[in-house]
Amino acid sequence: MSLSRKRKKELRKLQKQATTLWESQQVLVGEAATVAKEAGRQLGKYNREHIVPTINTAYGQYAAPYVDKASSVSRHVINDKVVPAAGAVVGSAMSVWDAANDTRARVAAGRGFAAPDVAKYSKKADKYGKDAAKKIAKKISVAAPEPKKRMGAGGVIAIILGAAAALGVVYAAWQTLRADDELWVADDPLSAPDA
Repeated sequence: MSLSRKRKKELRKLQKQATTLWESQQVLVGEAATVAKEAGRQLGKYNREHIVPTINTAYGQYAAPYVDKASSVSRHVINDKVVPAAGAVVGSAMSVWDAANDTRARVAAGRGFAAPDVAKYSKKADKYGKDAAKKIAKKISVAAPEPKKRMGAGGVIAIILGAAAALGVVYAAWQTLRADDELWVADDPLSAPDA
């Protein structure tokens, strides 16, 4: 099938237009990629300059006190509850171990079983418990507790605002419940005026 000259000319013209359009689109896509890359860079700068400091400030103001308190409470629990309990358990286990070794030694020596000396083993248990508690406390001890902080300006402002809010609630309740005749709705339905 052969094409006429006019049709070939139109097809070449259309092909040139398509090639030109394709090239311009490639340039446009390249420029859009450059703009997107620059936008990402600017977004990163904005994040570093504005978002991160805001988050850090908010963390320091709102979350950090609770994290510090949780840390001090966990330190207190570990040092004052877990370590002594673990020391007592370890001390008791060591005293049982010693009692078993003594009994085994007596049996091996041919003296047989004798009634254990309760006072002796309780002293040993106490001694081992204290020693184990000290050793575990040294290994697990966390930084020394910080001195208690006094209430700052933020705490005073919070107390003042809380008191003001409480007074506002009390005033609103008083205004609502006071005995003004104009404020109360009558129990009897109003009758229509006489005509």
